[in-house]
Order: sequence, then structure tokens, then C-alpha cells
Amino acid sequence: MQQLEVVEFTTTRANHLVDPGLQIWGWEVPVYLFLGGLVAGLLILHSLVVLLRKEQDMPASYGIVPMLAVPLLGLGLGALFLDLEYKLHVLQFYTAFRLGSPMSWGSWVLLLVFFTGGLSGFSALTRTSWYRGSVLPKARRLQRLADFAGRRRRGLAKLNLALGMVLGIYTGVLLSSFAARPFWNSALLGPLCLVSGASAGIALAALLSRAPEERHLLVRLDLVLLLVEAVIVVLWLLGMSNAGDAGRDAVALVLGGSYTAVFWLLFFTVGLIVPFFLEIMSLRRRWSETLVAPALVLLGGVVLRFVLVDAGQLSAVGG
Repeated sequence: MQQLEVVEFTTTRANHLVDPGLQIWGWEVPVYLFLGGLVAGLLILHSLVVLLRKEQDMPASYGIVPMLAVPLLGLGLGALFLDLEYKLHVLQFYTAFRLGSPMSWGSWVLLLVFFTGGLSGFSALTRTSWYRGSVLPKARRLQRLADFAGRRRRGLAKLNLALGMVLGIYTGVLLSSFAARPFWNSALLGPLCLVSGASAGIALAALLSRAPEERHLLVRLDLVLLLVEAVIVVLWLLGMSNAGDAGRDAVALVLGGSYTAVFWLLFFTVGLIVPFFLEIMSLRRRWSETLVAPALVLLGGVVLRFVLVDAGQLSAVGG
């Protein structure tokens, strides 16, 4: 009797989004990560101004910056919402809490930022001439809310400072938790995204400020952050280079690979080195302070997130 042999093949590499690389995140995720880091930087800056009692010296950081935090975070979450395949599943993050899951505690941090950051932003809005000249102060509930936010101004600043730091780190931890992606699997991504976000927040405040003394102080703060960011980037790349074959393959993406030009030219040179040089020259009075430097810092922050997300999806252990 002739025996029929049946061989069964099972494959998981039939998905065009998985094979040859896990490239399922588009522009929405890096935009969300950038805006999340930017909001973290804005919250940290405003909180420090309040806690150090620098309100008169830094009017934009005190008055304008807090009003931008929640709208910008809303835009970032809107971009992330567009990326979700099943939109309503986002509600499941708030039916449970898992400390070991970055997405779980990050979702709750975002909710708290909306509350405390929104109160600080509303408090800043009530100090504007537009608000005072409108009919809004006549609403008793709004006035009570404004009074509450005004009385708790320093307490809110302390909360926003802590939440801003957690939010900034979270945007990096979200990526570093993917152990199978060597480009992301580094403990330095959290500090890198925190410092980059703080630098972006200061850069945006510098663009908005009309007070020379405030811009001068913001430039000095940003110089330190740019230097720290450059050091962290170098350490991060060195760490990948010494993380075995998978790490060397991952770091090769920006050291001769397809992301080399955009990483070293647009991010490291245009987004870090050039604004650092421009800010040094302005502090030495070689030329007047310019809006070019903070604009380039913001550009570098955007480019960094796009490189992180896109290159990270191409790197894989054994891939």
C-alpha cells in the first residue's frame, strides 16, 4: 500500500507589515512622542519659574507656556489615536493598572497631566486681558476654579514638575521596553527623550518670548541641555556598539546605513551643533540673539523621534 505523507508548514512571516521588518508605525507615533516630550519640557519650565519665583523675569514662561501644554498634548494624542487600529480599545487602559506596563502607567500619567496642566493653563488664561474683558469671569463656577488654581499655584507647580519629568522619560521608556529591538533597547532612551523634550520646551518658550532678559536666560539653560543631549547620544551609540552582533547591526543604521545622513546631518549637526554654536556666539555678544537657534532645536527634536521610530523598527535580534 502506498503511504501518503503530509508535511504541514506553519509560517508567521506572511504579513507584509512584519516581513522583512516590523514597520507598522507611521508618522503618527513620532509626532506623538515629540509633542509628548515638548509638553513635558513646557511643564518643567513653567513649574521651575513658579517654584523659583521668577514670574516677573520670565513672562512668557509664566504666562504663555502653561496655556500651550494641554492643547499640544491633545494634538499628540490625536496623532496617536489615528494610528490605532481599534480606536475604542483605548478605553481599556483605564479599566486596569499594571505597573510593569509602560503603556498602562503612561496612560494614567497623561490623564493626570491633562488635569494638573489644564488647571495651570486655565490659571494663566485668567490673567490675560482677553479673559478679563470677556463674560467668562461672570460664571461662578469658572471663577471658583480660577480662585482654586490661583491659591494652589505652587502646589500645582510641584505636581507638574514631577509629572513633566515622568512624561518626558516615559516617551523614551515606551520604546526601550521593546527588548527585541536593539536600536531601542537601552536605558538611555528615557533620559535622552527627557533632555530632548526639555530642550524643545525651552526653545519654544524662546521663540515666544519678547523679553531680552528671559531669552538670555533660556539660551543659557538650553546650552546646558544641548551639551547633555549630545553626550547621551554618544553614550547610547557606544552602548549599542558593544551589545553584540544585534547591537552592532542596529547602530550600523546610523553609522553608514540608510539613516546615517538624516541622523548626523539633520539631527546631530543642524539640531544640536549649529544651535549650540549660535547660542554660544549670542552669549559672547558676537551677534544678537536669533530665532534660528530655537527653531533648529525644535527641528532636531522632530528628526530624532522619526529616526528613533523608523530605524528601531528595522532593527531586530537575529534579524
